[in-house]
Amino acid sequence: MNIKTAIALIGSFLVFAVGMFRIFTESLSSTPLFVAYLFLISGFIGVVANGIKLRKQKNT
Repeated sequence: MNIKTAIALIGSFLVFAVGMFRIFTESLSSTPLFVAYLFLISGFIGVVANGIKLRKQKNT
């Protein structure tokens, strides 16, 4: 069960990283800025939620 949560955590972090990369650099000009902010927000929420879930699983 921990593997699924860890994979979800990594995936959420990658979505977050793509959003940050698009906002701080202008190299992905095909991606609208609105989509980059959506990636940033949803990735951050996913990282926090999966991190909490993984921490709770490790404690029990």
